[in-house]
Amino acid sequence: MYEIKIAAVIGAGTMGLGIAGQLANAGVDVLLLDIPADGDNRNAHGARAIERLLDENQPGLTHKDNLSRITIGNIEDDLDKLADADWITEAIVERLELKKTLYKKIDAVRKPGSIVTSNTSTIPISLLVEDMPLAFRAEFAITHFFNPVRFMRLLEIVRGADTRSEVIDCLEAFNEERMGKGIVVCNDTPGFLGNRVGVFAIQTALHMAFQMGLAPEEADAIFGRPMGIPKTGVFGLYDLIGIDLMSDVAASLVSILPEDDVFHEVSAEIPVMARMICEGYVGNKGTKGGFYRWSDPADSNSKQTLDFGSFRYRDYNNEKPPVATIAELVGDFTKLLETDDQYGLYAWQILSRTLCYAASLVPDVNESLVAVDDAMKLGYNWLQGPMEMIDAIGVDNFIARLEAEKRDVPAFVRTAAGKSFYRVSGGKLQYLQADGRYRDLRRAQGVTRFSEMRRTLTPIFQNKVASYFELPEQLGLVEWHSKANTLDGESMALLAKSVQHASKNFKGLIIHNDAQHFSCGVNLDSVMQFIRDADWDGLDSFLHHFQKTVLGMRYAPIPVVAAASGLSLGGGFEVLLHCDKVVFHANSVTGLVETLVGVVPGGGGVKETLYRWAEREGDVTKGAWQAFMNIGYGKTARSPLEAEPLTMFRNGTDTYLMNRDRLLDAATRAALAMGSDYSTRPREALAMPGRDVWQEMIEWLQKAAAKGHLTPHDVTTGAQIAMIVTGGDVDAGTVMSEEDICGLERKAFLTLAKTLETRARIEHMLRFGSPLRN
Repeated sequence: MYEIKIAAVIGAGTMGLGIAGQLANAGVDVLLLDIPADGDNRNAHGARAIERLLDENQPGLTHKDNLSRITIGNIEDDLDKLADADWITEAIVERLELKKTLYKKIDAVRKPGSIVTSNTSTIPISLLVEDMPLAFRAEFAITHFFNPVRFMRLLEIVRGADTRSEVIDCLEAFNEERMGKGIVVCNDTPGFLGNRVGVFAIQTALHMAFQMGLAPEEADAIFGRPMGIPKTGVFGLYDLIGIDLMSDVAASLVSILPEDDVFHEVSAEIPVMARMICEGYVGNKGTKGGFYRWSDPADSNSKQTLDFGSFRYRDYNNEKPPVATIAELVGDFTKLLETDDQYGLYAWQILSRTLCYAASLVPDVNESLVAVDDAMKLGYNWLQGPMEMIDAIGVDNFIARLEAEKRDVPAFVRTAAGKSFYRVSGGKLQYLQADGRYRDLRRAQGVTRFSEMRRTLTPIFQNKVASYFELPEQLGLVEWHSKANTLDGESMALLAKSVQHASKNFKGLIIHNDAQHFSCGVNLDSVMQFIRDADWDGLDSFLHHFQKTVLGMRYAPIPVVAAASGLSLGGGFEVLLHCDKVVFHANSVTGLVETLVGVVPGGGGVKETLYRWAEREGDVTKGAWQAFMNIGYGKTARSPLEAEPLTMFRNGTDTYLMNRDRLLDAATRAALAMGSDYSTRPREALAMPGRDVWQEMIEWLQKAAAKGHLTPHDVTTGAQIAMIVTGGDVDAGTVMSEEDICGLERKAFLTLAKTLETRARIEHMLRFGSPLRN
């Protein structure tokens, strides 16, 4: 009955603009309306908003050409155009009377069978539509997106008492598959689900830090990666969003939550923060700073922290808590809870209260604990949801510690006593319901999360950084699970072993993981250790094994398909370059960025880029110049659409999807389809451009440096890239195989690794996470 082909968004602020941008990314024509502006251009508000979609720092579009799908207008001159829309969503200011007035105007022009929604994060449906006719209420819902809309995976859908089931079904299906969202359907309760738990956790972390006398850097070191949540930390997050805006968010929840809600215990105004807001210390968006600031914005080592006692900035303390101690805790938050110092107590106070609060929302806000876990993983980027975290602690252990502290245990947690919230039974993952019975966890058709599937599987073999599994239908799967999925010798050893095993036993091999990033590249720490030890033979051996592994994967007798999301950079992208097919997420970031640390791609990346460009240009010399530029500048693409002109995405071979939860299913189907009549892809050797073109490239580098565009070490690094793509000091037309070009990669890599400048670049990246220009 309901189908969305044309959409309209009212409100061109941050959220409305983000929704319009994602609709355009999804291939939907969208009308974006805002209030009329003064002056000759009555659509000026929309025009200025469109410029923000193209922001280089956080673009709202997967490709600038998607802008053609957005038409701007204003709600006075263009309201009648809403009659063409199948879905109309408003994202105007959170003022009930303004929304009510707007709905009456929408209802006067919308066509029968169109869906209307609000992006409100706080106002219940019962209030939004209390004055509207039944026909409107039946086709109205809340669609609460999270900011930034392109990147945040959670969408909360709230149905009203009169909303038709078909409306919810349509919104779920469209937003899950086309818009790429993970859907959580919530009851019409204050604050819904994600923000209610997420803001409670943030406020608890904030208030406990002040109560325990922890400095911002201490609190943020704990309330971050060691707890399995984003590294920003509570004070860093307040700075990022804006201290005044975050305070307003907390205040809005206070105004709508019941008086007996425990959120009120962590909502009181903190005097020093009130002073900060009053005096303009509101975080990153301001000029004065916030809890943190940089005395020199160009110097990443100049970070300072606001001292609450003196209300003056001091140097950021890198030593407290001890960095090594925190690093050991990352990956298993339960270790943090076992420590008996103030940091372990701080973590327990936050987590125990947050997990209890989340559990108390089942079943009133949502009858399924899966929805609670999804909300925090998709909306707040937690590695585990609240109920998963209680399982990790152990339900009985969690209850015992609460009781020892004479604290209340939520009824839903009591239901799980002696059990767990999730279990595997009969080869299926199940979750506990509020009535104490288990139910199979089922996702929409085509949606598969390997993090859930792997709980039902036993690895064929594994090591500390990677695992290899057998999937249904005779497919193998390699999963990396190191920090940021960086690659080292153990990663590649397991991949090589998996390729050999799958070639003999399975129909195909998939490379995939459910982590934030597919792979951030080769582990720089391991490379740096080779350099410190001057172990050049060891480094060459590592590179050679990497190259042999990816070439073995490329020429395996079975198809190898990768399903990639997040960052696929450096060595991680070199693996993708050698796959038969890659199923990308629409927001995938790809590129060979090794020049930023003063080396060259050494895992077949230069070779593959050269081949791809030579094939596209139909000329090896032209291809060499393109590869030289791409790799020399460390070019990256922020979507498959941006990757295609750079040969990082192959039309007709690779594909991309809006929803990352659909990648594994698509990769599985692709591998099975290819496996029916698969044959390897032989490749002819290349007739290399030779020394004259190599010299031309070096001259180009020297001229660019003379103009101030390149640093001296950029020239050194670029010359080595030029050597690889031309063949170096050889005659034009000299024929080289893939293995020959890989040998040039290793030669260049080792030459650069022996320089002091490359060592300085790597050390700077490891210490500060940013490139050194030397």
